[in-house]
Amino acid sequence: MPREASQAVSDLVETVDFFRDPDLAQDPYEYWETLRAQGPVVHEPFHDVWMVTGYEEAVAVYHDQATWSSCTAVTGPFPGFPVPIEGDDITQLIEEHREELPFSDQLPCLDPPKHTAHRALLMRLITPKRLKENEEFMWRLADETIDEFYAAGSERAEFELVTAYAQPFTLLVVADLLGVPKDDRNRFREHLLGAHGRVQRGLGSPTGETMEHTPLEYLYDQFSAYIEDRRRNPRDDVLTGLATATFPDGTLPEVGDAMRIASNLFAAGGETTARLIATSFRILGERAELQDRLRADRELIPNFVEEALRFESPIKGDFRLSRVPTSIGGVDLPAGTTVMVINGAANRDPRLFDSPAEFQVERANARQHVAFGHGIHTCAGAPLARAEAVVTINRFLDRMRDIRVSDAHHGPAGARKYEYDPTFILRGLRSLHLEYTPAS
Repeated sequence: MPREASQAVSDLVETVDFFRDPDLAQDPYEYWETLRAQGPVVHEPFHDVWMVTGYEEAVAVYHDQATWSSCTAVTGPFPGFPVPIEGDDITQLIEEHREELPFSDQLPCLDPPKHTAHRALLMRLITPKRLKENEEFMWRLADETIDEFYAAGSERAEFELVTAYAQPFTLLVVADLLGVPKDDRNRFREHLLGAHGRVQRGLGSPTGETMEHTPLEYLYDQFSAYIEDRRRNPRDDVLTGLATATFPDGTLPEVGDAMRIASNLFAAGGETTARLIATSFRILGERAELQDRLRADRELIPNFVEEALRFESPIKGDFRLSRVPTSIGGVDLPAGTTVMVINGAANRDPRLFDSPAEFQVERANARQHVAFGHGIHTCAGAPLARAEAVVTINRFLDRMRDIRVSDAHHGPAGARKYEYDPTFILRGLRSLHLEYTPAS
């Protein structure tokens, strides 16, 4: 790299706070590429975070549980570790103060052996049989949700995808998966989506607000009540299976353990999949020729979904805290180092993906993305998310012709304006206005 370009890269990293700059929340890709130009692991000076943009390095961190703790997976340097970090092995220090950290009771922030037991409990709920039953429900729900805004007989119609479809659809899919009674589902939808049409978790805001320690109180209350009821009065339903599922050693979980697993799946699964759906239709709405290809060859849709996940990961990245001194990407790091494994950047590593900034529907290695993470923390709901996106795209293509991004709301082609969630963790459109012609 020429000296002038190298200096410009260094200046950007030194002068722009990735975690606070609102412009980077809207478009992080140029910043990530400037990091990559310096190496796969680069220091971010504002919050003392080492940013991992390399694919190989990201996978290495995700797979090394002995070196890296997930205790700060969601929060990273915010609000910081409760006590000063000292020594060459902070494993015991992490355990002594784990419960003081935000989100400490949720699966993404657990380490083995507790994570192993809780993950196994979750997988007893997401069985192949249950996923198949849930997918059958998806096809009906997709049509029912489309019916709420569909303008049959119109020559031209429009709607806002995130609030009219993506959020309610993904929320109700998880509600069905977990066996929430049908009579309660509208109440869940009204409470969790609210006036803004999305689950509010308050995480990753660049404005620096204090994070809630338990942001899912409503779900905690609801699932605690369900589990307690089914343990007293078992029924032939999914919630009874949730209430009576045991850890691998045969012990029955505390009510709190079971309800937290269900609540986390409910909130996280809906939010991330809604973002995937919005990304998919932003791409299809801007590329009529690609939309036509999927209409003609539905077998392309699953790989389209994988490429959408690679191209714009719903989770920008996860944090890890080093227990012991280590080296990653040729950089020596002491115990107590915070790294951000940037999924969205690793998925555009040119060492693995040719022309990574291009969307290629037939990309042969698209599924190698790390949008769902990697290793023991790989998203347990990944099959669910994939199925939701495939079902949605199929039903939209069946029922709508000429789906296109609204010029009136987002500007003309070549000068589009989109608003993304203002967080450093999540990557998703706040709204996507589409126009379409109803199919005859």
